[in-house]
Amino acid sequence: MSKYKIIVVGSGSVGKSALTMRYIHQKFVERYDPTVEDSYMRQVEIDGSAVMLEIIDTAGQEEYRSLTGMYMEKGHGFVIVYSMTDIETFHETAKYYEEILKAKDEKEGAKIPIILVGNKIDLEDQRSVTKEEGENQSKKFGDFCKWIETSAKTGENVDSVFEELVRMINTAEGGEEEEVEEAAAEGAQSKPSAGTAASDPAQPGSSEVKPATKPKRQKKKCIIL
Repeated sequence: MSKYKIIVVGSGSVGKSALTMRYIHQKFVERYDPTVEDSYMRQVEIDGSAVMLEIIDTAGQEEYRSLTGMYMEKGHGFVIVYSMTDIETFHETAKYYEEILKAKDEKEGAKIPIILVGNKIDLEDQRSVTKEEGENQSKKFGDFCKWIETSAKTGENVDSVFEELVRMINTAEGGEEEEVEEAAAEGAQSKPSAGTAASDPAQPGSSEVKPATKPKRQKKKCIIL
């Protein structure tokens, strides 16, 4: 079974925690402590294959940006969240994209699975970021970035975000595995056959999945819309 680490980033109060909790627990959590970093595990089945997801819900506050960068380095896929009611949080998504590139040591347009999420579409009458702006921003983040609008409150499109991201990770990871397999096959052809067979490949589902630890959080209360 594959295990992927998904990093959720974005400015404060855009609904990152509400989005994550909606996906993990299938309910809307209105009151929540401001996040430093929280980790959640969920096993899902995507396109007939079981996948274990570790979802890291990161801090939006500036003072925790360096800590977020450490998580980004090991992430397989990323969810960049903004509030479609707050244009400033939309502009901030470009900074998070740059931080992802820096953490992954990649250049613009790199094949990094990213979903750009415009949250709070249940507040349509307060919209300040158009759908066209959201879609165009995702294109700036490269061909391997997709844009989806969601509502953590109603649950609209929340599952689609993580399901689509897993498919993108599968594509990215599958490409790397295929290259490794091809290189191994070429190496085997160039060497004389050995008298004994190679050791058995690892059996699927044999890796141990450990429960996620919950980092410390500040004890202030806020309301996530």
